[in-house]
Amino acid sequence: MTEVFGLEESKYLKIISDRKQVVLNTESIIYVQTSGKSVEIHTVKNKIYKTRMSVSRLADMLSDDFIEVYRGCIVSAMAIHNIDDKIELINGENLEYTKRKKKQIIDQFHTIRKRIVSSFFDGNIPVTKDEYCKYYKSFDNLPFAFTDIEMIFDEKKHAVDWIFRYGNPALARLEKLPLEQLIGNSFGAIFSNMDSKWLKAYERATLYGEMLELIDYSPEIDTYLKIICFPTFSGHCGCILFDISDISFTQNSDDAATALNLYLGRYINTAED
Repeated sequence: MTEVFGLEESKYLKIISDRKQVVLNTESIIYVQTSGKSVEIHTVKNKIYKTRMSVSRLADMLSDDFIEVYRGCIVSAMAIHNIDDKIELINGENLEYTKRKKKQIIDQFHTIRKRIVSSFFDGNIPVTKDEYCKYYKSFDNLPFAFTDIEMIFDEKKHAVDWIFRYGNPALARLEKLPLEQLIGNSFGAIFSNMDSKWLKAYERATLYGEMLELIDYSPEIDTYLKIICFPTFSGHCGCILFDISDISFTQNSDDAATALNLYLGRYINTAED
């Protein structure tokens, strides 16, 4: 039995998966596809729930933010990063789609994303540089870099860049540029060698409200970074950045080794998936 329930009825699903009752926030669903007589519901954090029902029945229970990309598969428009030869999702997956319906799918995507992006603009977001500085004043003296960035979407509502809205002095030291050159400017305008690999994670944190960790090389500043990003205001995400060479690991107990193995194991499992 599958039903919609809760305070916001269109936002939650109660399903039976693996003989257990599971409550899903529909906004966490990335895509749904047929698997035999069941469907697989793929959600954020790489979780997959299998339940016995049809995709069409589930589609009727979800919002209009989902697009049928081929028979037996619907995808959340919020989860799409780009549509080319395949549908590129913000979690790194690529999906096939019905090529003869490409224009229809792209048009649907643009319409839905336009509505989503328009919802970002509300009265709770700081407007001026001074307002951002006042809001984040307690971050000024942190020993690590922090920034609040606003995502930029092009006319087709693809995430293409971001603007630095706040940064602390530690960010300026990490980026090797004064704050005056960072704040209010887009990353791509500052760094002509911008690597687009950062976009998916920031877009994902912004749209899905996830807290994500990136460990990667930044060609823009020739530094290996550890970045933790998370949602702040609508259409924004916050980023804590570390130069990996500045971090030392200390092990004070056997529990630390166990914790480290669990931590690294998550990355290994994710890479294998």
